[in-house]
Amino acid sequence: MPCFEIKATCGRARLGTLTTAHGVVETPVFMPVGTQATVKTLEPRDLRELKVSIILSNTYHLLVRPGPEIIGTCGGLHRFMGWDGPILTDSGGFQVFSLAKLRKMTPDGVRFNSHVDGRELFLGPKESMAMQRVLGSDIAMCFDECPPYPCSPKDAEAAVARTLAWARLCREQPRAEGQLVFGICQGGDNAELRARCARELAAMDFDGYAVGGVSVGEPEDVLVREMEQGVAELSEDKPRYVMGLGDLWQMVEGVRRGVDMFDCVMPTRHARNGSAFRRCGPPIHVKMGEFKSDTSPIEDGCDCYACRNFSRAYIRHLLNVGEILGVRLLTIHNIRCYMTFMADMRASIANGTFDAWAADQHRLLRGTSSR
Repeated sequence: MPCFEIKATCGRARLGTLTTAHGVVETPVFMPVGTQATVKTLEPRDLRELKVSIILSNTYHLLVRPGPEIIGTCGGLHRFMGWDGPILTDSGGFQVFSLAKLRKMTPDGVRFNSHVDGRELFLGPKESMAMQRVLGSDIAMCFDECPPYPCSPKDAEAAVARTLAWARLCREQPRAEGQLVFGICQGGDNAELRARCARELAAMDFDGYAVGGVSVGEPEDVLVREMEQGVAELSEDKPRYVMGLGDLWQMVEGVRRGVDMFDCVMPTRHARNGSAFRRCGPPIHVKMGEFKSDTSPIEDGCDCYACRNFSRAYIRHLLNVGEILGVRLLTIHNIRCYMTFMADMRASIANGTFDAWAADQHRLLRGTSSR
């Protein structure tokens, strides 16, 4: 039985189910980020109550702390963090980009100086897959090179060559029981490179595919173009994942082009900065003085614990006096907002109204009619 089934389509938007060792995920889906084996400020029971179906954790960070020995002793990542739902693990390839000042590229992988204590670490396709096998994630990502933006054609081509060579090695490595492996398409803002990378990855027959190297500082029009270029050559019958993308409207644009999965730190990071996402309009910065005496919830009609029980004035007070509960309540709201957004998106695909729904979202989120 295939791990991915398409249940309905509306244009190129797809409604699907992704079956993993720890449960079935309905797509399109947004995955909250739990880099260090936790979605910041939330417990696993919070995630279940918020209707989160899958989360993301990071191989590099868990390799640095607490390390494979401890996680292995504790029975793998699911038992270690007390989460019994699906987990996708990033390979550590993004750290090739984000920790550029602390790494040295080699044909076999990357030498890092740990961002924690400076000790030297080596991570390549074999090491990344071995770590993800210890973690026991439901979906393991191939180790890749994520180039910066802007990127010269020469550097983009070199990154694609490494990504493809490493993908072949990742494909050969042993896996945890039931573990799926996704390949990652790179190529920067180069349609020919993106197409070549996607075709060669598709020929390797991975369980799913990701578009990497987007949302790394490029303008939105370039980001959307990179998504389209990456998805165009990927297998129709496999899940497609755009890595690191979490702007609500940009996810609509991705789904419009046939993307099924997204992840981003935006809902949790914005909560730590005092901002709340809303389904009815742009985010609001709750710490601002205009909310000092505001007795309304963060968002009228939201069914999350924060909105059912607390006012903007109270949450603002918590944030301004440094109480962690304020961040926790905003995180609960933001994650629930994202889960509701994705559920509404899936419903619009199921009933054939995705284009009309998307036009409404553009008006709400961007304040204009959809193009």
